[in-house]
Amino acid sequence: MTEKKRCAVIGYGGMGKWHTRYLLESDVAILSGIYDINPEKSKEAEANGIHAYASYEEVLEDSSIDFVTIATPNELHKPLAIQAMKAGKHVISEKPVTLSSEDLQEIFDASEKYGRLFTTHQNRRYDVDYLMMKAVYASGELGDVFGVESRIQGSRGIPGDWRGKKEHGGGMILDWGVHLIDQMLGIINDRLIKKVYCVCDHITNAEVDDGFKLDLMFEGDLTARIEVGTSHFISLPRFYMTGTNGSAIISDWRDKTKIVCCKNWEEKDVKPVVTAAGLTKTMAPRNENTITTKEMERPDSDVHNFYRNFVRAMSGEEEQDVTHVQLMRSMKIMEAAFESDRLGRPVDFEDFHDGRK
Repeated sequence: MTEKKRCAVIGYGGMGKWHTRYLLESDVAILSGIYDINPEKSKEAEANGIHAYASYEEVLEDSSIDFVTIATPNELHKPLAIQAMKAGKHVISEKPVTLSSEDLQEIFDASEKYGRLFTTHQNRRYDVDYLMMKAVYASGELGDVFGVESRIQGSRGIPGDWRGKKEHGGGMILDWGVHLIDQMLGIINDRLIKKVYCVCDHITNAEVDDGFKLDLMFEGDLTARIEVGTSHFISLPRFYMTGTNGSAIISDWRDKTKIVCCKNWEEKDVKPVVTAAGLTKTMAPRNENTITTKEMERPDSDVHNFYRNFVRAMSGEEEQDVTHVQLMRSMKIMEAAFESDRLGRPVDFEDFHDGRK
């Protein structure tokens, strides 16, 4: 049995409450309390039976606390993380960790200097739709995959809080993009990225992007499209993957995966079909005898495994799942996306990875 570790959550907003709920249910961690700069948030926590520390300094002076989880606006992650590691605490930070790769490297340097673990809460690695697409790609049954699409679309714009402000690290690339980039790198884990092309939307917010279309152009002529939209009343499929031998689709994150593969390319006597005001043989539907169709069942997934891995990594029982190299790669991609949008063209991307090839 892994010895339970004690944690304090910094910030008691939406994600801070998410963390307190999961820590209260955890089999590897104990919630010591929270700290929030807003006194009303502290009162709310105490009303919910959660201890509220009077200051961040009080949190760091509590020798019983093994690690902190930082769930504050993005620009505060770096100073809070470094201060905590200096005080001897391990650190989990909400994403994105920082607003630049330079700041992220400073955090990594502090982690090494003070001998404390640092990681980011990449909880979307436990999304079942992502795990299914990862399994489809790894199976090879679609043949040589040349296209992967990942989309999150809604119609409510950017939340009306700090996420709409540039100074706080707002915008959809830093909010949802960091998750979808991490997922895409988990799916396509055997190729390097050659170019990055991004176009940002400013439909409801002139200060930060409220949506974007990001293309990652991998070696081997594989292009991955990552798209986030906040002004969409009809959503496109959550995932779509296509290769030389078939295609796979997940229409909604609650769905199973539909996989259609070709078992016979040579279909004789293909008859043209009428489409709108013309004929086409190219787009004629396939004879059922030439394809196979199946559904992939949704696998089990437990987001509690994020904390289980981190606590076991603290004890030296496991390696950290969310590594510094992975975090830096995602940060560099986001920086390249912003630069591509600024220039209005694709940018070269000098890729690297953590030994997976």
